[in-house]
Amino acid sequence: MPQPEGAELEAVRARRAELKDKYLRPLAERPASTVKGVHHAALICKDVEETIRFYQDLLGFPLVELVENRDYSGSSHFFFDIGNRNLLGFFDFPGHDHPDFSETIGAVQHIALSTSAEEFAAVRTRLDEAGVEYIGPDRGIDNSLYIRDPNGVGIEFYREDLGVFEGEPLLDD
Repeated sequence: MPQPEGAELEAVRARRAELKDKYLRPLAERPASTVKGVHHAALICKDVEETIRFYQDLLGFPLVELVENRDYSGSSHFFFDIGNRNLLGFFDFPGHDHPDFSETIGAVQHIALSTSAEEFAAVRTRLDEAGVEYIGPDRGIDNSLYIRDPNGVGIEFYREDLGVFEGEPLLDD
């Protein structure tokens, strides 16, 4: 997709600065969130078994439940443990035509998952061995590794602690 340049880029940057000044409160002045956290993100898959093999066997996220979707007969709803009591959920919708992934409004651009340096290296090795393409370290972004799952979902392995972005704490412990 084309990126803004020149005056258009400067206008975008100026608008971001305005929004930051208007809405971003210092950490000490922020109220507590009104929710406990993400119970699960619910995504759509084309093939249940292919998705299970990818997330459990390749990425190492244990499958913790596989049931029928309560809202759509025949559809599966299943969950993977992604650590820290967080779940990644999927649905399939048999009989529906699923177009290829498109980066558009309403789509998930990617899900960033915090990982240790050791696991970051291990997942990179597993991806290399499986022939799964990724970007990140090859572009000079040494703390992120981006992949697409078989459904087009973007996954980022981010070598950073939870609540921290580029070394800066965003949340109070």
